[in-house]
Amino acid sequence: MKKNLHQWLSYLESIHPSEIEMGLNRVKQVAHTLGLIKPTKKVLMVAGTNGKGSTVTLASECLLQSGLTVGQYMSPHLHVYNERVRVNGQLATDEDLIESFEAIDQARGDITLTYFEVGTLSALYIFKKYNLDVSVLEVGLGGRLDAVNIVDPDVSVVTSIGLDHEDWLGSDLSVIAYEKAGIYRSGKPAVCGQINPPETLKQHAENLGAPLYLKSEQFNFEVTNKTWVFTGQMLGGAELTWSDLPLPSLPIENAATALQALILLEPSITKANIEKGLISAQLSGRLQKIPAIFNGFMDVGHNQQAAELLVTRLQHKPRGKRHVLLAMLEDKKPEGVVGALSGVVDHWHLAGLSGYRGQTAEQLDAKLDLSGAQLWRDVNAALVGLQQTLTMDDELVILGSFFTVAQAMTWLETNNDVAN
Repeated sequence: MKKNLHQWLSYLESIHPSEIEMGLNRVKQVAHTLGLIKPTKKVLMVAGTNGKGSTVTLASECLLQSGLTVGQYMSPHLHVYNERVRVNGQLATDEDLIESFEAIDQARGDITLTYFEVGTLSALYIFKKYNLDVSVLEVGLGGRLDAVNIVDPDVSVVTSIGLDHEDWLGSDLSVIAYEKAGIYRSGKPAVCGQINPPETLKQHAENLGAPLYLKSEQFNFEVTNKTWVFTGQMLGGAELTWSDLPLPSLPIENAATALQALILLEPSITKANIEKGLISAQLSGRLQKIPAIFNGFMDVGHNQQAAELLVTRLQHKPRGKRHVLLAMLEDKKPEGVVGALSGVVDHWHLAGLSGYRGQTAEQLDAKLDLSGAQLWRDVNAALVGLQQTLTMDDELVILGSFFTVAQAMTWLETNNDVAN
């Protein structure tokens, strides 16, 4: 009997003893068997601590608006696995995913692959199947030893460099920068969206002979009232300026990085294509407005760097009070998140997350120096309670994890339907 998608995903979780195993030999061997090292005519690869999803989404949408066919791969998902793989903006079908899983399972033989490794090969298989023009690929963890890095990119992007996944990448920013720069390729354009990145990243690009494009040096942006100006550098060094660009719903810092990558990947892309892409690019869980029940938004940010970016969006003062509902996995560092946000928050609410790497609200609270934080069993319980006390003059910010936002979205959708 053929497995359905749910059965396949359960099976894939069982075939490798650990969730993560760094290294490319196993997954590369299977990719060679299936001919997936170069799945599309062009490949844009994106790594980084924060901003990967926004950069991938913005780049993909601008490429689609230019008339190209585009495959997009990101992780994790919020609701359904299909969100990880998109073909021309549409979620991959169950049938395409199952077909790819069957092919990969047959090709791997006795080789064990992690859930993420199979997922990466699946996306590449589907992009090759549809003979797409461009793949835009998000690196899951690190860079150099991540499964996505088996592919040969035409342009590689490191969006930012910060502390995250320290159990795997360590706590030395120079080492982390080197790991992320591992997606750069000899002679191919290398973009970095972080101002003044560690020397290890710059040195690695130089050693490879990869021309490096740095934010605030080869490219930059400036917001001017309700529009913005992008300045960048084309292949060969010619400067390019686009003025009066529409402000995107996603962070403009990532939009600038995406635009620099695009003019290197696809020099024929036009300002009109870019404008349409900036307007249409949306990404669930990133600064996403909460539906009618509350005034506020949700964000999957789960580290200090993400919280610092969030603060720039919280400079306005709500008519009432600003409440933050925070739920984080136990291996993250909540102190940095709370410290970055402390000056713009009136009331803290801490909720528990169950399951693998989860923690209770009490465990989260014990790591923080917060007085008067309200503790909730889980995200659902918190939203039920807050619905009784917050008004539309108050602002609610929900953050801390993909799991936090996914649970909140499910509750909000269900209760918004009931309210209507």
